[in-house]
Amino acid sequence: MSRPLRSLAALAAVGALALAGCASGSDDPAASEELGTEDRPVKIGVVGKSEAYWGAFEEAAEAEDIHIELVDFTEYTQPNPALAAGELDINKFQHILYLADHNEAAGDDLQPIGATEIYPLGLYSDKYDSPEDIPDGETVIVPNDTTNQARGLLVLQSAGLISLDGGGTAFSTLEDIVEEDSRVSVEALDASLVGTSLPDVAAAIINNDFLDNAGLTGEDAIAQDDPSDPDAVPYINIFAVKADDVDNEVLNKLVEIYQTDEKTLELVQESAGGTAVFATNPAEELQEVLADVQADIQSAG
Repeated sequence: MSRPLRSLAALAAVGALALAGCASGSDDPAASEELGTEDRPVKIGVVGKSEAYWGAFEEAAEAEDIHIELVDFTEYTQPNPALAAGELDINKFQHILYLADHNEAAGDDLQPIGATEIYPLGLYSDKYDSPEDIPDGETVIVPNDTTNQARGLLVLQSAGLISLDGGGTAFSTLEDIVEEDSRVSVEALDASLVGTSLPDVAAAIINNDFLDNAGLTGEDAIAQDDPSDPDAVPYINIFAVKADDVDNEVLNKLVEIYQTDEKTLELVQESAGGTAVFATNPAEELQEVLADVQADIQSAG
């Protein structure tokens, strides 16, 4: 079992490639156009294209003469492979820890170029008003992807519903649950299905991207973690690109627009039910955090 990521807490304190293309050797005539033009918009992979803030962001980008195309995905497992394959120019749906897990599992070298926000991860129920109200022996669902599952288990532990071997880490799994010291049974589902399965269980850890599908907002959480904790840095959401594109001027300009456009940020906060903590950590810092997390994953393996 890997050590907790407390060594990353200190990091919380803290144009060479011109208009690079999507995929080299493309037969698409538009590939000769400059990235961000109307004929060759920046393709951004997202989960939840219908969120109002994406419309505001698109307008803000066009005001800076950058055209974008939002490519919507239904599952977290899809945008990173699409980015690595050159089907996207950039994506925005994940935190650093998720990206680290992907890079290690897939052998990719995707890199963060900008921070966006960090959200608390919440426990939700349509039957009980607090974790204490959940009867012993009931079932609670967590996401089945590696990083969000571990974070969700830590939330359940802090809520007094389960106990994790060794106190838990950012790499805990269902196998680390100490059943004799836990009050509930825990099952895992794809993150996109957890919210719609809420009526069938006592409670569920639901990622923010899927709260709308469940008719919930962040304010409905009956328990959650603390996004302002320095140890939460690996959970900062990011814009990610291929390593060759970290200095791309157009892509970095999009990060700046997202971080500074008031309408976009207002709608992000509205979507998050007031729970988003905005972040502007420098790209170099995010890349250092990513490298440290990947080192931790390698040690755990």
